[in-house]
Amino acid sequence: MKTEPPGNQHANPLGVAAIGYAFMGKSHSNAWRNVASFFDVPAFEQKVLVGRDATQVAEAAAKYGWAESATDWRSVIERDDIHIVDICAPGWMHAEIAIAALAAGKHVLVEKPLANTLGEAELMVAAAVEARTRGVRSMIGFNYRRVPALALAKELIAEGRLGTIRHVRAAYLQDWLADDQSPMTWRLRKETAGSGALGDIASHAIDQIQYLTGQTILEASGVLKTFVTQRPGPGGLEDVTVDDAAWATFWLTGEMGASVEASRVATGQKNSLKLEIYGTSGSLTFDLEALNELNFLDATVPVREQGFRRILVNEPEHPYLEAWWPQGHIIGWEHTFTHQIRDFLTAIAADESPSPSFEDGLQVQRVLDAVEASARNKSTITAVEDKSLVSEGA
Repeated sequence: MKTEPPGNQHANPLGVAAIGYAFMGKSHSNAWRNVASFFDVPAFEQKVLVGRDATQVAEAAAKYGWAESATDWRSVIERDDIHIVDICAPGWMHAEIAIAALAAGKHVLVEKPLANTLGEAELMVAAAVEARTRGVRSMIGFNYRRVPALALAKELIAEGRLGTIRHVRAAYLQDWLADDQSPMTWRLRKETAGSGALGDIASHAIDQIQYLTGQTILEASGVLKTFVTQRPGPGGLEDVTVDDAAWATFWLTGEMGASVEASRVATGQKNSLKLEIYGTSGSLTFDLEALNELNFLDATVPVREQGFRRILVNEPEHPYLEAWWPQGHIIGWEHTFTHQIRDFLTAIAADESPSPSFEDGLQVQRVLDAVEASARNKSTITAVEDKSLVSEGA
């Protein structure tokens, strides 16, 4: 087993392996294929795409720009020509693959949420901490940190433009399960998905609340609901064992409150992450379905002049946008993954820890766990353990 740190000491390009070729695998592959065309990043090669179905993964590899395909991730991470492992597989596989890859001396990027269980997430953090002593880097893929409008929101908040933040409202709403006849998938089984709307999309909202404000969630009160308890599968109706929707309220450091609503049965909402951030000196609002726009209210100007103003986040002065198109030419959801790969590669080249870290992912996992525990106990306010793990973002 190779344990040498695969940093920028290599004269040859960094070899990349991606594990998973479906929705997230396609999204990440698109980013790997395009990032070097727009950003100055260390040299790398798309070596191998890994999946369970040999025929389908071979077809995906050819389509998405990978040199080859494989079905055995264990043999791939042992290869000397692989330096980065990008985990796009379902959550139940994250811990085993990430821990093995870090032990083999490979830099690891893993999709959110970090794992399906709190115990698995803690093991992943322990592996990441140990790997750092060998110069091996790891990052969790909360890609919405790389939406330019939200990166700008982070800058405005850090500059004090909102004053003291008092509360945040977040709602992540989708409708792909609104139809009772939508078929059963791995995302609807507890053993493969960990949770439903809570872990799948509320995790993004929770990360944004903590990342943007710089505050840590200390307590949670939650409700989970499964509206459609059975869905059609290959052999007939199967039990749905995760939530369709989740509601939670939080208390954070800095005397700040927050609320999150997440649903995959919100008819008419396709992929809407709405954020509202209210401070003593100003406010911000954002909706992912208009991801090039940020709305800002400056409460320090006279009342007669106050009002939300729309910032079209397409200027070269805005985060990441110097690499793209002339101002006013909007970018899309897929660009967030390109930005994510750019930041991951530049951190590796600089021998720095990328952000968000596995510790950040563990903090979100602890919040998810507290919401589930609260929901089981009639929404009792539940403490979030280990309150010092949220780090500043990239």
